[in-house]
Amino acid sequence: MIERCCKRVILRPEHLVPADKRFEVIGVFNPGAAQCGGRDVLLVRVAERPCETRPGLLALPRYELSGDAVIDWFPTAEWDLTDSRVVRRRSDGLARLTSISHLRVFRAGDDDGASWTEGQSFLPDAPEEEFGAEDPRVTEIQGRFWITYVAVSRHGAATSLASTDDFETFVRHGVIFCPENKDVVLFPAQIDGQYAALHRPTGGSRFSSPEIWLARSPDLFHWGRHEPVLSGCAPWEAGRVGSGPPPIRVENGWLAVYHGAGDPRAPGSVGEYCAGAVLLDHCDPSRVLRRSPEPIMRPTADFERTGFVGDVVFPTGLIERGDKLRMYYGSADSNIGSVEFCREELLASLC
Repeated sequence: MIERCCKRVILRPEHLVPADKRFEVIGVFNPGAAQCGGRDVLLVRVAERPCETRPGLLALPRYELSGDAVIDWFPTAEWDLTDSRVVRRRSDGLARLTSISHLRVFRAGDDDGASWTEGQSFLPDAPEEEFGAEDPRVTEIQGRFWITYVAVSRHGAATSLASTDDFETFVRHGVIFCPENKDVVLFPAQIDGQYAALHRPTGGSRFSSPEIWLARSPDLFHWGRHEPVLSGCAPWEAGRVGSGPPPIRVENGWLAVYHGAGDPRAPGSVGEYCAGAVLLDHCDPSRVLRRSPEPIMRPTADFERTGFVGDVVFPTGLIERGDKLRMYYGSADSNIGSVEFCREELLASLC
């Protein structure tokens, strides 16, 4: 692992008021990050679940097109509750989430990111966001901020696109990667006249170890030329890999931080989530130059090991600060942490 220059928890569920008084905030995590107006800005995922319980009934929330949350009640016996996050109906195996998520803006009050002010909310308002909006990533391209986020519905987990100039108002551009596809991050500049993105298709059949793919686009809305970039080959990334923050340009290529998870240790659980890094060729980002032989960060702090889902560090935002890289990440699917790395030390760790 790479030595952390500093680390802290910056947001916890108890810092937030639920969007609906019938719900409780169970997680604030997996933030996209950018610099706007000279300060760090986070677009964070806020997960909420119903407070009310009824004997013998299971509360499953969703959003209506108005953006209002509603609760569907079902007999508990009809559902497999092995996974506390995603339950499955016994009769047909179809899934529902036990919580719903939306996005909120937080602005740093100082350069250190020790204080934060809450801003606008980004609430689901489309059929493809019926079960929530999750895990945003933010890339600045030619002065505008482009946001990729997971749109979850009865059709599965897709990736949608939005944009903003100021994190006050947002323009939605709709689905750009159909289900099942998550962890989509945009490169901050065109490559050979095309936009590029890393993404994670998740098929039902496992023909290979988990993979991150590359796609290209002429306009950010239509994507093709898909090809695999890297796969999880070490035990710590054998169960799942996916992009973290958008790649940043460094002297020798594109530096991309990603997450990896080992295989689950028990039904309904997940493997330990760690962070790794990869250096991609500047002209051809499908070409891996160097990568982490072991995690650059794994869950070691109490707030990373204990929470709604324990043993998780999930990097999603990266800000360049001179010779340091400040990374924002979700911890234990409950909190937001920040950590700083020395850029040169991180690059030197890649093989």
